[in-house]
Amino acid sequence: VQLQAFGGGLVQPGGSLKLSCAASGFTFSLYAMSWHRQAPGKQRELVAVVPSTIGGWTQYTDSVKGRFTISRDNSRNTVYLQMNNLKPEDTAVYYCNRGKSGVTYSPSDFWGQGTQVTVSS
Repeated sequence: VQLQAFGGGLVQPGGSLKLSCAASGFTFSLYAMSWHRQAPGKQRELVAVVPSTIGGWTQYTDSVKGRFTISRDNSRNTVYLQMNNLKPEDTAVYYCNRGKSGVTYSPSDFWGQGTQVTVSS
């Protein structure tokens, strides 16, 4: 299993970024996928989840609801995180994770390498 996250960078408050996580080594369409983030000195937190079935439920942590959108393209084995109206408190390293199953989500031991998002003027 390999997960490669990219798309981070430096952006001003109110700006947007789109993260991508390219997956390989497993049948991508069968697993729920998620994004997590870890800010300096803080624990890693779950940001968003998308199940294996396109068009099903999604889940977001309260602080990003209405600003972030998680999506997936099973034909490209890729999960995305569109982040709009970014705030300084969104600054963190963002990681993608493969769930243990498809319909419900719990984190597995498979993590991407992380991509840094910095929101600052």
